[in-house]
Amino acid sequence: MRLSGGVEWAVHCCVVLTAARRPVPAARLAELHDVSASYLAKQLQALARAGLVRSVQGQSGGYALTRDARAVTVLDVVEAIEGTGRAFACTEIRRRGPLAAPPEACTVPCGVARAMWAAEDAWRASLRSVTIADLAEGLRGRSGTDVLGTVGRWLSPEG
Repeated sequence: MRLSGGVEWAVHCCVVLTAARRPVPAARLAELHDVSASYLAKQLQALARAGLVRSVQGQSGGYALTRDARAVTVLDVVEAIEGTGRAFACTEIRRRGPLAAPPEACTVPCGVARAMWAAEDAWRASLRSVTIADLAEGLRGRSGTDVLGTVGRWLSPEG
């Protein structure tokens, strides 16, 4: 399965927003990550539509998480950016071609579909088990430095 770069950017933004004391403009988040501001803005808008972040208008405006980072999973972010639909769509290939099976022989999904759906279910369960807070906490423990504290100070209007 291939996910768009927007997923990576959106997850990183959610982690970074845990360190912000106030809403962060999209342009500031784009500068921090050295990514396209217009493309990042689209990802932030998708997060806002999903209710994961809120957009605050005005001079002190920007984006902020809508709920505690412990209540936002990586899967929530992935689904906000990529959608909630299945990655694998069974087309019932068994019912095609010169040796096609009749519809009554295809009343249960084939082994291919079952395997693909089981793998996707496991993948989704894994992403559902990791929260934005877990990722932020992982940064706090990395190499004994206060990465999020540094990021939080950089994001503040004072720079």
